[in-house]
Amino acid sequence: MTADVRTDDGCRLWADQAGTGPPLVLCHGGPGMWDYLGPVARLVDDHARVIRWDQRGCGRSQRRGPYTIDRFVADLDAVREHLAGPRTALLGHSWGAHLALRYALDHPERVNHLIYVSGTGIDPDRGWHPHYERNLRRRLGAHLPRWEALGVRAGTPAEERERAVLQWSADFAVPDTALRHADDMATPWLGVNAECNRALGAEAKRELSESDVTARCRALEVPVLIVDGTEDIRPRWGVDSLHRALPNAERVSLVGAGHLPWVEDPQGFRGALTRFLTTP
Repeated sequence: MTADVRTDDGCRLWADQAGTGPPLVLCHGGPGMWDYLGPVARLVDDHARVIRWDQRGCGRSQRRGPYTIDRFVADLDAVREHLAGPRTALLGHSWGAHLALRYALDHPERVNHLIYVSGTGIDPDRGWHPHYERNLRRRLGAHLPRWEALGVRAGTPAEERERAVLQWSADFAVPDTALRHADDMATPWLGVNAECNRALGAEAKRELSESDVTARCRALEVPVLIVDGTEDIRPRWGVDSLHRALPNAERVSLVGAGHLPWVEDPQGFRGALTRFLTTP
């Protein structure tokens, strides 16, 4: 069931909900992408009423800013208020993991469980991005020259989609199925909002350098589940400091899975989530 959510500044956000049980709001990655977490919803919709949404400026939501973390936290709160109720479980993937964590730090009384999937951690001094770039190029293999050629200039929508599919294929551990999984993510193709990506990426980096996120995490009493795929090309040690800082956290590493672990180990992913969500 789809719905429109209006934020306090009048922005229209696309949302969808399915399943029965306590609410679980999903936050997709990017930034600048759209919701691709339908497969996650289908894995747990017998345990939760799963709410998905396209973030501001992305996908089926209204294409307008501002693109700031505070604004996106407020947008998430509007989704929570309109569709989930007073308290909800949150799941964030990649950039969405940072957004969900930030929401829980700002509004812990409105979150009963936090699931942090394939995030990049909170340590500003141990940069993960050079390692990601190196791993990306290695995993692209024979596709690297085409990916580089497509990035030299602004392309057509078809070329932008092709480059995204090639890049996203590196997020899967099994080469034989990686392109097919990446193509599924890009269907339908709704276009990446590059302005949103740049603005939020830069602000998240500044925020980790200039604010004491670690101290705020130490004070967070909300139970947290950290889920990683061992074959993610973003180094998993980037999340170690977050795990140490959280007083009520457990971590599950799914062996052989990449950045989207529910695709390559759906049963392991479902088992970890359902155990966490149903434990008092």
